[in-house]
Amino acid sequence: MAVWRQGVALVAGGASVLAYAPLGWFPVVFAALSVLFWLLGPALAVVDAGPRRRAADGFTVGFAWGLGAMLGGVSWLYVALNRYGGMPMPLAALAILLFCAVVGLFAGFAGAAFGALRRGRASPDALLFAACWLVFEWTRGWIFTGFPWLAVGYSQTPPSPLAGFAPLFGVFGVGGLVALVAALTVAAGLARRWLPALVALAVVGAGFGLRQIAWTAPVGAPVKVALLQTNIEQGLKWRPELLQQWLERNLAMLRDNPAQLVVLPETTIPLLIDHLPPGYLEAAGRLAARSGGDAILGTFTRDGDGHIFNAAISLGSSPSGHYAKQHLVPFGEYSPPLFRWFYDLAQIPMADQTRGAERQPPLALAGQKIAINICYEDVFGEELIRSLPEATLLLNLSNLAWYGDSLAQPQHLQIARLRALETGRPMLRSTNTGMTAVVAPDGRVEAVLPAFVAGALHAEVRGYQGLTPYARWGNWPAVGAALLVIAGFAARRWRAARR
Repeated sequence: MAVWRQGVALVAGGASVLAYAPLGWFPVVFAALSVLFWLLGPALAVVDAGPRRRAADGFTVGFAWGLGAMLGGVSWLYVALNRYGGMPMPLAALAILLFCAVVGLFAGFAGAAFGALRRGRASPDALLFAACWLVFEWTRGWIFTGFPWLAVGYSQTPPSPLAGFAPLFGVFGVGGLVALVAALTVAAGLARRWLPALVALAVVGAGFGLRQIAWTAPVGAPVKVALLQTNIEQGLKWRPELLQQWLERNLAMLRDNPAQLVVLPETTIPLLIDHLPPGYLEAAGRLAARSGGDAILGTFTRDGDGHIFNAAISLGSSPSGHYAKQHLVPFGEYSPPLFRWFYDLAQIPMADQTRGAERQPPLALAGQKIAINICYEDVFGEELIRSLPEATLLLNLSNLAWYGDSLAQPQHLQIARLRALETGRPMLRSTNTGMTAVVAPDGRVEAVLPAFVAGALHAEVRGYQGLTPYARWGNWPAVGAALLVIAGFAARRWRAARR
């Protein structure tokens, strides 16, 4: 296969990052996937070659696209490894390149499946392209604990019309529809027929209509919240001589920002709570309870067997509660088998953690049921819906100071917007350096603090009850439909091979 196709795919994948926050030029990803579909099909000079040759060519093009997207979109991981993890620059750069290559494999697998099964007719192939894309993005979201960051559907937050499909099919279903619209647009141009273009327009129009539906309804009285942003630089957070300063900052922010619910971010207490100065938690609880409120603080806890948890605890007027992070970050919060050597190179504090229970009840605070997720956990939509329908509010505690001033913060806020759409619940975010925000159930950002400033975001929010279709059934309707499409093309290919 001509190398220029790989080069074009690499550039198109890299350009797709423009569709995500902070720029949010969501139509760009349609163009990027249109290029990929054209490269995988009409531009491929092996239409009459066997399935194996087409699969191999499809893999190389898809992999180049995926590699470009990852290099352009998540290379901020380098900051954590080099600046804060202490890994030498060449080794950190190599680690990120290998990581992006591994994640890019899934776009390669989608290209391979499409290449092997496509019929050579643009309109039917558009459906196959969308199905392959959906299935392998979904697979990337769970295999080896999953890395669904930069799934295409995340680029389609409002004002994208396809945001209307998020409460039905989730982020992977939305990504599949993006791929379908992109491929149908190419098919319409190649075949010079109106029908594929009309189908694409119908999908977009349906999304506009679905955005008008309120799948859930408010419940209970409004709650006054104060979401605190402590803005502690990651390189200073773990220095023992500064610990007292950070502990005093927490108390000062609790004292200065009374509310029914006051939230401090992930690891705002950067040590085990049983190592805190005597009376510290009691003082925090008294400050929260002054006006009949409650506080939630990110910290580390330890059980009787010595297992360490990245956790959130509640203090104040209501009975104390506890949540332990259950979806940990490989290499950052625990060591996968055979990779202990990694910790000899990356000096990451509190890196030997234990998973919390898979199902933990929401915390009953301020008249609401609050489902907590910590940092990276809100990337996994099908895990967050476990707390529904009981939970009325979603709350994310994060510390993205590990990644400096990068794309990580706006991308993470955009992910939270998809979670709000999928669940029909407000998503509250309290972060160390940004982006602390209130996200409405329809995916709008109602309020946000500037990044890299210490401050408090005061807001009045309401809980929501009810279930979206996605909250009822998760990813399976979208994935199941895509698998049926692939199975139909595979059966046709098998019958043709027998003949």
